[in-house]
Amino acid sequence: MSVFSTPAILLRRLDYGDFDLILTLLSLRRGKISLIAKSAKKSRKRFAGILELFSLVDVVASTGRGRGLAVLQEAALKSPFSTIRSDIKKTAYASYWCELLHNWLEENQEQVQLYHLLKYVLGQLDSGTSTAAELSALFQMRLLYLSGHRPNLQQCARCRKHLDTIEAHQVVFDISKGAILCHGCASGSGGHIRLSKGTIKQLIWFENGDLKKASRVRFGAKALNESLELLEAFVPYILGMQPRSLKFLRQIRKPVS
Repeated sequence: MSVFSTPAILLRRLDYGDFDLILTLLSLRRGKISLIAKSAKKSRKRFAGILELFSLVDVVASTGRGRGLAVLQEAALKSPFSTIRSDIKKTAYASYWCELLHNWLEENQEQVQLYHLLKYVLGQLDSGTSTAAELSALFQMRLLYLSGHRPNLQQCARCRKHLDTIEAHQVVFDISKGAILCHGCASGSGGHIRLSKGTIKQLIWFENGDLKKASRVRFGAKALNESLELLEAFVPYILGMQPRSLKFLRQIRKPVS
């Protein structure tokens, strides 16, 4: 038996039998991991109030020689992010981010930058320092960048004209190409999302660099609505599935005005 410890954020929890929980976490040292917390629903001392969604915890787990799940031995709460769970809209956004990572990542592959990204946006969401919608745009752009699926927002995918040299105030984004098209190249085809050039430039700010500086970027209502329409179409397209949490998020969210 080997034992490991790591800070981690709880992405998902499922009941297993009468007393156990199966947990999926994004950890600092091991990436996405799955653990079984035995008797977690029965014991009031070991894990009471600790194993809540979105919580930041220090976990100690053990692995056997077989291929079964690692067993959670200890958990210490570092940050509960409890404000998120008390607000249905914040919960919807956080659930969407966590579901994306749960479905996006392979087990036991180190994802240090994604861990710090999720920790940062959850902290900002919990404190109310930034709006949930702006944080969601930041999170999704960084996820695309870090996973190697960065959209081409700099130039037309067909004629290669740079964004700054396109005369029109709007361009279209082709989901299947993952790139912008100028109006001349996009004419006669459908299924595109229209974006203003200003929106695109703000999204490019979100791609990399310092998280704190990026989170200070403020979107107007039009730019934010355009950004969310783009990202909530393109990210699931890359993922290859429509997250259930996104459907709920859209049901409770009104367009930014």
